[in-house]
Amino acid sequence: MTVLDRRQFGKLSLSAFVLGASSLRPGLSLASNPTETPVHGLSAFGELGKPVDFAQFDYANGDAPKGGKFVFTAPNWAFNQNPQTFDTLNTLVLKGNAPPRLELIFDTLMVRAWDEPSAIYGLVAKDVTISADRNTYRFSLRPEARFHDGSALTAEDVAASYTLLKEKGHPDIVVQLRHLSEAVALSPTQVELRFNGQQSDRAILTAALLPIVSKAYYEANDLADSTLEAPLASGPYKVGNLRAGAFIEYNRDPNWWARDLPVSRGQANFDTIRLEFFQDGQAAFEAFKKGDILFRQEFRASRWATEYNFPAFNDGRVKRQLFPSEKRPSTQALICNLRRPKLADPRTRSAISHCFDYEWTNRTLFFDAYARNQSYFQGSDFMAQGVPSPEELALLEPLRDQLDPAVFGQAIVPPVSNGSGSDRALLRVANNLLREAGWKRDGQQLVDDKGEPFVIEILLRSPAFERVLNPWVANLRKVGVTASIRLVDPAQYQRRLDEFDFDVTTRALGYAPTPTQESIEQIYGSRNANKPGSQNLAGLADPAVDALIEKIGAVQSRDELVIILRALDRVLRSTHSWIPNWHSANHRAAFWDIYGIPETKPDYWFPVETTWWLDADKAAALEKGL
Repeated sequence: MTVLDRRQFGKLSLSAFVLGASSLRPGLSLASNPTETPVHGLSAFGELGKPVDFAQFDYANGDAPKGGKFVFTAPNWAFNQNPQTFDTLNTLVLKGNAPPRLELIFDTLMVRAWDEPSAIYGLVAKDVTISADRNTYRFSLRPEARFHDGSALTAEDVAASYTLLKEKGHPDIVVQLRHLSEAVALSPTQVELRFNGQQSDRAILTAALLPIVSKAYYEANDLADSTLEAPLASGPYKVGNLRAGAFIEYNRDPNWWARDLPVSRGQANFDTIRLEFFQDGQAAFEAFKKGDILFRQEFRASRWATEYNFPAFNDGRVKRQLFPSEKRPSTQALICNLRRPKLADPRTRSAISHCFDYEWTNRTLFFDAYARNQSYFQGSDFMAQGVPSPEELALLEPLRDQLDPAVFGQAIVPPVSNGSGSDRALLRVANNLLREAGWKRDGQQLVDDKGEPFVIEILLRSPAFERVLNPWVANLRKVGVTASIRLVDPAQYQRRLDEFDFDVTTRALGYAPTPTQESIEQIYGSRNANKPGSQNLAGLADPAVDALIEKIGAVQSRDELVIILRALDRVLRSTHSWIPNWHSANHRAAFWDIYGIPETKPDYWFPVETTWWLDADKAAALEKGL
């Protein structure tokens, strides 16, 4: 199960802008970039990787043919999107369940370069100028930009987009735009985003990736509405055929105004991108075996190891391939809801973590395909290791009175079991922690000081996790916790998450390669702990965490960011609000052998549906062999 920076458009599409990379000095933060000078792109730290006249992104094939169909189930999603069902085509608000990849219908000021850790280059914006006080960004727009109905995309549309999104957008968007004072159209092709001076200097790296909507369309329609009417947009794809909850097709716009720009060349190659929706993972796999699905990422290690023995795979029509995972921080975990009094004590949360036998699970259920997560920033140089460095201690010491003493020792890691499935030593540790937290035995049941039993419900939307978590439920019962699994339909699951109506649930999360203050605050900041639809699912409201997050915005180099995030990682681990799961070194991809694949996979994303293409010779050979 993979979820993006929960509903963050910046991870799904988008890019960036620049004029002369030579004017950007390596090793310096965005605040060191020139002011009052138009530039074609921005990077949080260091020199941009691409000059003003670059031809295309290296991970795209500029000669890729257009045509064909790409059919899949979504491996990741954003905002209010749901991979199992949908009932609205409005993905920019909290209400409803939208289909993944609606971002394909929108253009943005800038787009990410997925082979650079923090660079964005111009799409609608041909360049940007930073004001002398660094609080205003003036974008010069490409006059050829058009909506799908042929009308011009102007600065008025951009200004209206940011005003609407800040006022009525999804909570994640509102957080990103918290310090935006106003968006002002200066002329049809010039717009300014004006910030209040409290933003981090990297806030623009996410703000510039937000979708641009039509001012005229939303003068006639309410952005807050949940609707199955496709909005007027301007991106490479338009909404095509659909059946709510079953499938949706995105049709390539052959007249897309930006198709020949360097940031677009070799991308958006399929005539149709079709998403199929299944509430049951096995049904989706059966559809793939029959050829109703043409590409899938395999998230069940046991299926990868034992079930790829069907006719189309055995005769070579279906291929499997491992692609390296991204060089970006990510994690997957069980999330404890700290708003629940029964889970408010970190000793209680640590105790239930000791009941999860990862070693048994990995060997028995996962065929040893995974490694245990240790960090909130797994797979990156932001991971804390060993004891704090002097630089980390300089950040942590002023907060010592607010911190668990364990923060100052070896980095906290999950307990390691003997692999038996029910490690008595770890269960004894759990019992001791529960007793220290004030729980008492009443026969086989733990109760609090009011005699209320300790009962927790694990909320799931997919039965795939049941077999993984059932042994944990059994171990919890051994220490006196009445635990159960609640499987609900996808729409109810999302509604309960948005309303924080759960005890424990699962989550997979990926961050931008260079996380910003705003993105980290969305997930861990106390300001978002009780906002419906917030990414702060745990309800974490910790002054020490907030203090470290505040420092992110002022860093002047990536080295400084590394130090702060390592210190933050230590503090987050000490809260025991997340119970770490596992990760893989590769994407497990299976596909019908009809596609062309770029020679280079970017380090920071896996953009299959936008950079692969239909190989007509392979498709003809496969059809001939049927």
